[in-house]
Amino acid sequence: MAKEQPVTLGSSAECVDELIRRVGKNITLGLPLGLGKPVRFVNALYQRAKEDSSIQLHIVTALSLTAPGGSSSLEKRFMGPFAERLYGRIPELEYARDVIRQKLPANVKVSEFFFKAGSFLHNETQQRNYVCTNYTHAVRDLMALGVNVVGQMVAPPAEPEQQETFSLSCNPDLTLDLIPLLREREESGMAVALVAETNSHLPFLGNDAAVEQSQFDLVLEHEVSDYPLFSAPQMSVSPEDHMIGFYASAMLKDGGTLQVGIGSLGAALVHSTILRHTDNEHWKKVFDHLRVAERFPVVNDYGGTGTFTEGLYGCSEMMVDGFIYLMEAGVLHREVFDHAGLQTLINRGELAHSVSIDTLDLLRREKLIASPLRARDVEWLCRYGIFHPGVEFKGGRLRIGEESLGPDLDSDEDRQAIASMALGERLAGGIVLHGGFYVGPEQFYQRLRDMPPQERDRICMTSVNYINHLYDHAFGNQRLKVAQRVHSRFVNSAMMYTLSGAAVSDGLDDGRVVSGVGGQYNFVAMAHELPGARSVLTLSSTRSSAGKTLSNIVFSYGHCTIPRHLRDIVITEYGIADLRGQSDEQVYLRLIRIADSRFQQDLLKQAQKAGKVDPSFRLPEEWCNNTPEAIQAAIKAAGDKEVFPPFPFGRDFTDEELRLGKALQTLKAATATRRGKLATLWHAVKAKDDQGRYRSLLERMSLDEPRGLKARLDQRLVIHALNLTDTPETGNRTA
Repeated sequence: MAKEQPVTLGSSAECVDELIRRVGKNITLGLPLGLGKPVRFVNALYQRAKEDSSIQLHIVTALSLTAPGGSSSLEKRFMGPFAERLYGRIPELEYARDVIRQKLPANVKVSEFFFKAGSFLHNETQQRNYVCTNYTHAVRDLMALGVNVVGQMVAPPAEPEQQETFSLSCNPDLTLDLIPLLREREESGMAVALVAETNSHLPFLGNDAAVEQSQFDLVLEHEVSDYPLFSAPQMSVSPEDHMIGFYASAMLKDGGTLQVGIGSLGAALVHSTILRHTDNEHWKKVFDHLRVAERFPVVNDYGGTGTFTEGLYGCSEMMVDGFIYLMEAGVLHREVFDHAGLQTLINRGELAHSVSIDTLDLLRREKLIASPLRARDVEWLCRYGIFHPGVEFKGGRLRIGEESLGPDLDSDEDRQAIASMALGERLAGGIVLHGGFYVGPEQFYQRLRDMPPQERDRICMTSVNYINHLYDHAFGNQRLKVAQRVHSRFVNSAMMYTLSGAAVSDGLDDGRVVSGVGGQYNFVAMAHELPGARSVLTLSSTRSSAGKTLSNIVFSYGHCTIPRHLRDIVITEYGIADLRGQSDEQVYLRLIRIADSRFQQDLLKQAQKAGKVDPSFRLPEEWCNNTPEAIQAAIKAAGDKEVFPPFPFGRDFTDEELRLGKALQTLKAATATRRGKLATLWHAVKAKDDQGRYRSLLERMSLDEPRGLKARLDQRLVIHALNLTDTPETGNRTA
């Protein structure tokens, strides 16, 4: 029996009324990770719960996005106009803002399984409510928490052929699996509701992301109140980040598979990958300068230095904007198909994408079709473009309009007729990217909206269980996944790495959660299961804390995200450590080799004291040049300062904001200690802008005419910081 069409409502208040009528006042609401939250509906439900304490509302989600605000008065002055420009037309996610303010009412609880990095380190309530789970287990755990309502922002139909469907677009990741499970609960007698909120700004993506509107119970549809999508601004890529991305790009094999995460390290990898393909000469200059092949021979066996003639295929839980740039640059163009036998023939080089009568002979030999052809063979051949869409099977023959052809591949007459009238031109239905969710800059969303339909159809947003798992129950086709994911490189970032080979990516040793496991464990484990696959964990070799520079490669740490028995490849700005299958001594030494030279000797002493490295070992001279100066030399080796730009894919900050941002970062570092604060204040009191060099910058900070002691001090601090960063060499150049 066909499911009823959903109730469509034009106001969020009516939607909440209908929801409570259906499920009552005990609501456990599952929301998508990141972008796909239905903000109008959620805000209305949260407001109703604030007004009515008899409503028990438990929100279970991940990555609740809010506009940046800043903590100090200077940060607020800087971020205010920027946030207004980017987010001024987007309704604020009210529960998320109250979570930050720690002002949730007693009848509302918010549990997340992934935080924006570092956002809740000092929020004890959210630390207590955090749900630690692999991304692939999130649906299971949502159901265990008693979810009875799921809300999702969806893209309404954009073309006539899309009528009666919605696109889950940015977040099919969990919803595709939640829908049937909620319906099972409904059949067992539990009151449930699936709520869709349409937003015409959301790109309509088809394939798995397109679902029937009847899957939902309630639809909030009010085009007048549609709002722009929440964007994640492009952040700068440092020279160190670029070097990490460069080394990672040398680990990619043409004809392989790529997964990559968000952030500056992901952007750096994408940039260097495009550079390798479109400007191979400059890329090889850096490769040769760093002596990568000689110093890190793993690239000779598992990586490459040439262009991507076969192309890459993307299989990533997050579709970062970099994948679109890889498509546009001609890197991401290896198509995969949802049939294991077909994909295996392509992998072996036996089946070309162009179609001929030989294609049918090969498929017959492999027992994928029979002769004479049957109805199911014809349907299958049409699906993959081997026959053109007009071919039908009727009465034991092939029908093309008024023409009737014999189906016998052993008959010369039938073969000639099939070759001339039935064959398509090339295989159809190929996918170059499987993704689970996306969030990114506004220009990324616009690129998706503007993409020609035939290009957009090569992107398949789907369940995270399909992407992150080889053995999931819902999709289950392990053979297909193995065939698609040849030469996989799963590239993810870590905060720290221990000499024993464990990665610290999501939390601190005192138990506080920084972000979440997400899919990192799944990808690392999958790299050890797939033939020819490698896990690549990237991290900066150092970090700054309280005015000190600390090593991110440490002897040991009281928390880990990836256990040492899954150690594989680690990359810092100083090189590649190939750890798979190595003895403990080699693991320790290879990690010390890519650590910052300021910390190598101490790390070696700790390793030797623990008996993990021979006491007679001494650091080779060639290991001891891991310095910031060496990074600058590598950047210069490309021969053009623009080869590794700070914003390879555009930026949301203005020139003035970049100058101010650099100055404020310098100020923050200078005041990280009590002594630094006192010294900075002393210099700031004497700082002046008598020549008006910084007038426009002070106006941007609303400090051109300060009122009150605090504002006057803020003005002096900004002038002092600009004096430190606006050197004669840099002048008005952007950072």
